[in-house]
Amino acid sequence: MAEEQPQQKKEEKKAKPQAAQQAAAPEHKPKTQKKEVLTSIIRLSGKDVNGSLPIQRAIDQVKGVGAGMAHCLTFAIETKLKIPSSSTLGSLTEQQVESIEALIKNPGQYGIPTYLLNRRKDMETGKDMHLVSNDLLFATRQDVTRDIAMKSWRGHRHQYGQKVRGQRTRSTGRTGATIGVVKKSEAAKGGAVAASAEGATKEKKEAAPKAAAPTAKPAA
Repeated sequence: MAEEQPQQKKEEKKAKPQAAQQAAAPEHKPKTQKKEVLTSIIRLSGKDVNGSLPIQRAIDQVKGVGAGMAHCLTFAIETKLKIPSSSTLGSLTEQQVESIEALIKNPGQYGIPTYLLNRRKDMETGKDMHLVSNDLLFATRQDVTRDIAMKSWRGHRHQYGQKVRGQRTRSTGRTGATIGVVKKSEAAKGGAVAASAEGATKEKKEAAPKAAAPTAKPAA
């Protein structure tokens, strides 16, 4: 029995370092494959929007909604509709998307101030509205045609495709073929050279028929 005890102690001493090494060694866990996020397309106020975008960026994609308006709308969505602003558009239900569309069309009913609306005191109804997507395009087209029919100065500028709000037209907003700007002195020199070249060509044309004319034969 006395001989067996020292052998057991030696075996225990050898086993302790091995156990410590095993505890210190990092565990090699199998690598888990990352799940691919499927991006869906959501129809929002007549615009196909990427479903992976957060609410504020998704609303900003709609025509007629700027950065400031999108910020105010997301605040109203979070406070009035109880939808967190950090959630993506693709994670929302159809009812939530419809409620967001209703808020975009009538933001005044949800506490958005009137100075952020893009059509205040409409000429036909006199109401403060906010138009988006196709409604905005149709309204602007109707305004332009009304100005042209009234023959106002703004309609005149619209009719001829010129700047409407008093911008300069000497150097910007040009359309069609580009023409280089030439100084007056260089233009005068170029005109003189072109005139001399035209005169030389005319003289050559006049001299060519005289040289080529056949001589008259003496009568027999």
